[in-house]
Amino acid sequence: MAKFPEAEARLLNKKVCMHCYATNPPRAKRCRKCGSTDLRPKAKMRRGQ
Repeated sequence: MAKFPEAEARLLNKKVCMHCYATNPPRAKRCRKCGSTDLRPKAKMRRGQ
């Protein structure tokens, strides 16, 4: 993925809202865009390969 572990952590250490698909900080409890509490961690691996 990224060349440096720091860069990879910066890109992948996020949460994604299941309603509006906005990216949020890793410690977020609510979505910054729609206010939903239905958040999931961002996928670390690509799908379908």
